[in-house]
Amino acid sequence: MTQSCGPNGQTGGGCGVGLTPEQRRILHEHGTERPGSSPLNDEKRAGIYACAACGRELFSSDTKYDSGSGWPSFFQALPDGVKTTQDSRYGMVRTEVHCANCKGHLGHVFPDGPPPTGLRYCMNGLALDFRPAEGEKA
Repeated sequence: MTQSCGPNGQTGGGCGVGLTPEQRRILHEHGTERPGSSPLNDEKRAGIYACAACGRELFSSDTKYDSGSGWPSFFQALPDGVKTTQDSRYGMVRTEVHCANCKGHLGHVFPDGPPPTGLRYCMNGLALDFRPAEGEKA
């Protein structure tokens, strides 16, 4: 079922129910969290990173790496997990990453990542929900 998060934090179809005010600010108002503040920076278990608003699977732990940026980083998104748009706020042009399902803001992607893609998906940890793989401790 496709859910859509509307502008200004309005939700439909249950999208974003239970989000904290900080998660709503990031996902619905294109905010960002402080670098180094996410516990997901240190997450090493196998699993899936999903959208905190709608649950769409976005990234596999197999593509996570330590970019040194202070945010959880991935070199590849799962197929059909994310969409991108141009972001020209703050006097620079960047590629903004959104959940393909609910359109929630996740972070930005940069062309300075490792092989094989050369991409660095720099994500807000609060926009993600980590789901450990079967057999991993929760």
